[in-house]
Amino acid sequence: QVQLVESGGGLVQPGGSLRLSCAASSSIFSFNRMGWFRQAPGKQRELVADITNGGSTNYADSVKGRFTISRDNGRNTVYLQMNILTPEDTAVYYCNAKRFSGSVYWGQGTQVTVSS
Repeated sequence: QVQLVESGGGLVQPGGSLRLSCAASSSIFSFNRMGWFRQAPGKQRELVADITNGGSTNYADSVKGRFTISRDNGRNTVYLQMNILTPEDTAVYYCNAKRFSGSVYWGQGTQVTVSS
């Protein structure tokens, strides 16, 4: 069973930065796509950013230019660098991984709160 463990969430002031990490229990080469989703209270879970096995990235319009997704294959870890955070970025952030076979895995989530 694949495990995805997120870390790096917390409380930050508007304009601040955080870096989220998602460590996988198996080689991330086995996933064709890994990404970050978020869910704010009362809202649906939405894609924030994802990255393919080949390194191609995709971002939600609301985070373009502020967030950067990256992967470290040697550490089996995917990162989300979040800059210029706003209160609208407050949500639980979930790591997601999809295998070529179609299997999908989720992490347990990490809370990000942007508030003064």
